[in-house]
Amino acid sequence: MAKKLTLRMDEDVIERAKEYAAERGISVSKMVEQYFAAVTTESVPDEHSEDDQESLPPFTRRLVNREPSSGDVDEDAYYRHLEEKHR
Repeated sequence: MAKKLTLRMDEDVIERAKEYAAERGISVSKMVEQYFAAVTTESVPDEHSEDDQESLPPFTRRLVNREPSSGDVDEDAYYRHLEEKHR
């Protein structure tokens, strides 16, 4: 059953999304639904067939094929980086 979801985002992003969806002959709602379905799937990237991956937009395909993070994050180094960046 379909339910309504309201999203707030930058106006330029909305316009580009509408153009992108129109070029592919689908609605923005369907495009967002497909994106959410792709990023929330619990299957391992190797389990996706190449046909499935080929049908995904390039950005989503990169997310699906991304290597998992090792989880080893040096928080102190990250905060030092942010302090330097925003001086």
